[in-house]
Amino acid sequence: MAQFGSLSDRLTETFRNLRSKGRLSPSDVDGTVREIRRALLDADVALEVVKSFTAAVRERALSDEVNKALNPAQQVVQIVNEELVGILGGQQRRLEFAKRPPTVIMLAGLQGAGKTTLAGKLGKWLKKDGHTPMLVAADLQRPNAVQQLQVVGEQAGVHVFAPEPGNGVGDPVKVAKNAIKAAVDQQYDTVIVDTAGRLGVDAELMKQAANIRKAVDPDEVLFVIDAMIGQDAVATARAFQEGVDFTGVVLSKLDGDARGGAALSVASITGRPIMFASTGEGLDDFEPFHPDRMASRILDLGDILSLIEQAQQAFDEDEARKVAEKIASDSFTLNDFLEQMQQLRKAGSIKGMLGMLPGAKGMREALDNFDESEIVRTEAIIQSMTKQERELPKLLNGSRRLRIARGSGTTVTEVNALVNRFEQAAKMMKTVARGGVPQMPGMGPIPGMHGGKKKQQQGGAKKKKVGNPAKRAALASGAAAQPQQQTPQGSGFGFGGANAKNPKAPTEEEMQSLQKFLGR
Repeated sequence: MAQFGSLSDRLTETFRNLRSKGRLSPSDVDGTVREIRRALLDADVALEVVKSFTAAVRERALSDEVNKALNPAQQVVQIVNEELVGILGGQQRRLEFAKRPPTVIMLAGLQGAGKTTLAGKLGKWLKKDGHTPMLVAADLQRPNAVQQLQVVGEQAGVHVFAPEPGNGVGDPVKVAKNAIKAAVDQQYDTVIVDTAGRLGVDAELMKQAANIRKAVDPDEVLFVIDAMIGQDAVATARAFQEGVDFTGVVLSKLDGDARGGAALSVASITGRPIMFASTGEGLDDFEPFHPDRMASRILDLGDILSLIEQAQQAFDEDEARKVAEKIASDSFTLNDFLEQMQQLRKAGSIKGMLGMLPGAKGMREALDNFDESEIVRTEAIIQSMTKQERELPKLLNGSRRLRIARGSGTTVTEVNALVNRFEQAAKMMKTVARGGVPQMPGMGPIPGMHGGKKKQQQGGAKKKKVGNPAKRAALASGAAAQPQQQTPQGSGFGFGGANAKNPKAPTEEEMQSLQKFLGR
């Protein structure tokens, strides 16, 4: 996650230095705490949060629980992880729904924080969860705010209540009141009220937000804050807490390249939990906030649970079983390959998913250079093929490949590369599906796996040394006279020698062609 990239790198490097020590002295702990303090301050975490955090870490790191631990360095990492979870809010907090619908959720925050887009994201997320949400356009001051919410609502497939045109026309308090009545009449179980913001905190903004809250008596008031706002996040959060009060925090733009100190400050300063996080521009880039998982990401410990949840939402179990059967029966086609890629894209950003793996910070450069548009180009190439060509890639001669390249806006080289990768992947998947181990080009057979003992048997038992010197010399001269019959067992591709015991082995001409193909 880009927001915590710098902080995560600093903390990871600090703990790496600790792991080389068998026992931690007070000076080691002080040095570690000093580095943590610098990392947090550089990430724009509020000073008071940094002080309380480092004091708690130092106290626990010097305690008996670390001194008596078999691995003190790991114990310190665990302490930092637990304290991070604490300042991020501790436990995950879910939305509290009203006993009698509709549940009213009011969004508050500064202009530009992303409230309108977040209303659509929240509406779509609730709809997926089986609710019937309605968006309310109560921001009647910002130019075209009503139109923007209508567009977002249409994209999310959620109804928008917008009786006023906005652009300075209409009473937002009246609109919010009427929205509750409309939701009851039309049987919407959730109402999301999008309110106006300002470029900065002022009395007029707070008064309007407080009036709307008083009029609709919301079950939840979510304070939407830009995670890139930096040190000003604390002052803004306190102003809204005093003027309007809120029950939870939503972090927007968590995919940005700022330092991310707001996320580590707001929950601790206000005492209100972070409930959701917006991680991208798409309506699906929205997720419940888990303090423990976020702490693990910051410390490069991975977030496997979130990764599994994303995969479960995107992949259909029955479809996956059908694909597995096709792979095992050698009937996996480019159509199936296309469907798998499209499901992978539905799961979200591939960079984001790879970033959830433990130790992902070590792949930072590779992740940054990963081009997700490559998947789009691959889809375009497959979609430019006919149905018959997708089912039988062997039909793809030179003229067909040229037509596909032109139709997909790519080159013939890219088409050739895709077909070759697909054929290799299909062979490997088929081998794995049948319980075997795929043979990698340039690698010999893996010891202990399929084929290891068999090849040793094919090579015959180890010959004993002949005692008679004359006979031994005759045998040696006979072997030298027939060198072509002694093909080494187990080449880089797992091939055996060309002999009667191995009739399926490649001929000498085939091996020469293979060496020419490999450029040797």
